[in-house]
Amino acid sequence: MQRHCIYLALGSNLGDRHNNLTIALQQLSRIMDITALSSLYETTPVGYLDQPDFLNMVCSGTTELTPEELLHQAKTIEKELGRQPTFRNGPRPLDIDILLYDDLRLQQEHLSIPHPRMRERGFVLVPLAEIAPEQIDPETGKTIRELLHDLTAGGKPEGVRIYPKRIELKTVKAGYKPQNP
Repeated sequence: MQRHCIYLALGSNLGDRHNNLTIALQQLSRIMDITALSSLYETTPVGYLDQPDFLNMVCSGTTELTPEELLHQAKTIEKELGRQPTFRNGPRPLDIDILLYDDLRLQQEHLSIPHPRMRERGFVLVPLAEIAPEQIDPETGKTIRELLHDLTAGGKPEGVRIYPKRIELKTVKAGYKPQNP
């Protein structure tokens, strides 16, 4: 089967955010070969501001899943980690977004690739630029580095701060056992 290069954004702002992301990556490793993890970034919420700050990151890898299968699996993992239906931009223990899938451009009712708002979000572009600065956005033809520069006018994005802890790829690949499930 053909393998596809994918980039996913992960975020969490409820519960043990670091643990939520670690467990999510472990679950994702069942459906994809994770090849890179960005640093963690603590970010102020977008849209609905009366909620805790998020931890955000990006991972890259390869998968044999179709975009629709990947979306289904991501939503299943979100539910397994306690995500409940809520309002747009509301608080959540886990959010997984498909940013890029090969150089695919796809518009469906519940799935758009590249992610339609990634170019507007520092909390996505900063970690994505960390692990894939030369990756091309198939929608604009620009590199991720260029998109980040355009968003921030060459400065630092507001509300995106490096978080002191990391999640290591070796931890994800070795299997993560939560301390207090």
